[in-house]
Amino acid sequence: MRRRLGSVRARATLAATLVVAVALVAAGAAVLLALRSSLIDQADAEADSVARNAASALAHGFAYDKLILPDGDENPVEVLDRKEKPVAVGEDVEGISVSAIDSDRLNSETNDDADDRAEGDAEPEDEDTLVAGEVADETWYGEGTATVEGETKHYRFAGVDVVTAQGVPLTVYAGAPLSVEEDAVSTALTTMLIGLPLLLVTVSGVTYVVTKRALRPVEGIRAEMAAITASEDLSRRVPEPATHDEVARLARTTNETLAALETSVERQRAFVADASHELRSPIASLRTQLEVAAAHPELLDLDGAVEDTVRLQRLASDLLLLARLDAGERPQPDARFDLAAVVREETEGRDGVTVEGGTGPVEVRGSRNQVSRVLGNLLDNAGRHARERVAVALRTEGDWIVLAVADDGTGVPPADRDRVFERFVRLDESRARDDGGAGLGLAIARDIAVRHGGTLTVGDAPGGGALFELRLPQKG
Repeated sequence: MRRRLGSVRARATLAATLVVAVALVAAGAAVLLALRSSLIDQADAEADSVARNAASALAHGFAYDKLILPDGDENPVEVLDRKEKPVAVGEDVEGISVSAIDSDRLNSETNDDADDRAEGDAEPEDEDTLVAGEVADETWYGEGTATVEGETKHYRFAGVDVVTAQGVPLTVYAGAPLSVEEDAVSTALTTMLIGLPLLLVTVSGVTYVVTKRALRPVEGIRAEMAAITASEDLSRRVPEPATHDEVARLARTTNETLAALETSVERQRAFVADASHELRSPIASLRTQLEVAAAHPELLDLDGAVEDTVRLQRLASDLLLLARLDAGERPQPDARFDLAAVVREETEGRDGVTVEGGTGPVEVRGSRNQVSRVLGNLLDNAGRHARERVAVALRTEGDWIVLAVADDGTGVPPADRDRVFERFVRLDESRARDDGGAGLGLAIARDIAVRHGGTLTVGDAPGGGALFELRLPQKG
């Protein structure tokens, strides 16, 4: 049972059924109360009409035995004097018992009485102020029983005070049967008790079926994701329903996530393969030199061994930095440094490198070591490709600080301007590996730029060659 209620379909069905049940019970109770109130109002109007007809006849001088009273079974009538003794009763009426009087409920008032109260006068006349031949304006209502021909039934009673033409004060009670109200309410209640369960069953069934159909694509997505997890085949995709609802957006987002994950895994595999390939060459060269030196010490190429060791150290450092960047390492948000000072430090001692523009302080936020690494990589790349000179310029453009490095080499073809920032990419495959590097410098530079909220792009230099521009946000 717990497992069944754990499903979205079961919970949705249960919730919908409960909501409909509460709504139907509330609506049914309101309907029953409204129906009962309406029928009681009708009974009050009927009883009031009968009572006033009898009271009017008494006020006009009709004798008690001359009153024309309705059938007691339909509208029992009883006329009482001030000692509560019956002086006239309807046909076949054996007794009337009014158990409750709604003393605060009045049928109507004359316009004069309403005007009197509006003007602050006294309340309307009561029975003690009535004169001979007058009927009270107020009607008192209540419920009770009447026994007619030995059968007792419930009635709604109206009471009206009257003073006969001879000056005798009387009270006329007339009833209207509540059987119609009781039958109508009972019928409505029975219909609701029968219809409510049937309606709830229908709502439950429809909700269950509709929810099942709505969640069918979700189950397809779950099953495909389980299959992808089991097979570890990230090239597979979950089915996308041909709708425009949340489930379709979920499927599209899932496929986008799978595509990004596949790209990341492929990139990681390529990175590991390329790193292994790049490490293999210096390690093999160093091992060869050491083995030769072990057998023939006089043939040891010490400079070559040191060069291979340095190259291994640089490559390991680059790989470690890329790993930290891939892990999401970001500079401290409050760290600040002078970028102009970094430019001076990195360009100092480099042949053929000139610095253009002002030399005033340019403060930026981020990691000084990482940004210095970017500039160093750009200068190393420009130095390998330049014919004679490399130019460095530092300027401010709006909210950005722009650091440009230009060379007078052959430049980067437009088709390769995105690819040049990929890892282990060297556009000039004929370049000697020792001169060309491992192809990680520009990839590291762009990753650092992105981590600092900036960009790194390549274009054409004004005098020919490549122009690399590092843009960092200027934050005060």
